Amino acid sequence: MECRVLSIQSHVVRGYVGNKSASFPLQVLGFEVDSINSVQFSNHTGYSHWKGQVLTADELHVLYEGIKLNNVHHYDYVLTGYTRDTSFLEMVVDIVQELKAANPNLVYVCDPVLGDHGSMYVPQNLYPVYKNKVVPVADIITPNQFEAELLTGKNISTEKDAVEVMDLLHAMGPDTVVITSSDLPSRLGDRFLVSLGSQRHVRPDGSRTTQRVRIEVPKVDAVFVGTGDLFAAMLLAWTHHYPNDLKTACEKTFSVMHHVIQRTISYAHELAGPGRRPSPPQLELRMVQSKADIEDPAIVTEATVIS
Repeated sequence: MECRVLSIQSHVVRGYVGNKSASFPLQVLGFEVDSINSVQFSNHTGYSHWKGQVLTADELHVLYEGIKLNNVHHYDYVLTGYTRDTSFLEMVVDIVQELKAANPNLVYVCDPVLGDHGSMYVPQNLYPVYKNKVVPVADIITPNQFEAELLTGKNISTEKDAVEVMDLLHAMGPDTVVITSSDLPSRLGDRFLVSLGSQRHVRPDGSRTTQRVRIEVPKVDAVFVGTGDLFAAMLLAWTHHYPNDLKTACEKTFSVMHHVIQRTISYAHELAGPGRRPSPPQLELRMVQSKADIEDPAIVTEATVIS
């Protein structure tokens, strides 16, 4: 039985960001993906120049209405990422709620892109929309530490804090929370960063249980664009295949990320030459070249179950 995803994300002509970072790997793993481009740019904004158009909330509504008129608005997943407009985000929420009314089993995967390293890089007025409208209808969210702290109002200084923050996020709605990166010290040393995940399950008797995991991820000295979009897509895919095993889903997801990033950084350094820092074009994700790793990743990042 085919599994269909509605992906509402940015699009670039050159490179892999947003829908291009999500669609190809999901399709490789057997998902049917319908893409709506929230923006359509020549390239990502890490370049010196870019040109393009931004989709408005009204235009999003028109596209969705076209899908509905043909009665092909039957989805198993919705996937969203970066946006800068409150009305667009609110329209996404309306669409998700309508799709969930038609299919109560639909899973909404949201990367709540707000900022990083202590500062927001989207307009401030998006924050209450994410907190009060988006997160409550989401099933899986992938915030970084800053975003998780912002959404809950609680700082993370220890692993215990992180568990409490994930529990607060569960209470807001999502059953699966993965904090993709944090400032917590790694047990493997300062060349690793710590990610944490938590997943709630309902037992047959109606009681709840929670699985929590910790992942130590090797740091890379480079700035990539599109990795958050790829991560959310891979977490969607691997939680689909391992719906009650967050440990395995995270190991698969983080291992795919490792292979794609390592292939990208090796290629970028080869192009840049000895002693030279790779440029944004050279650091475009090597997605097609990583097809085999996306399909069947060798596990290089192991998750530890925590209490």
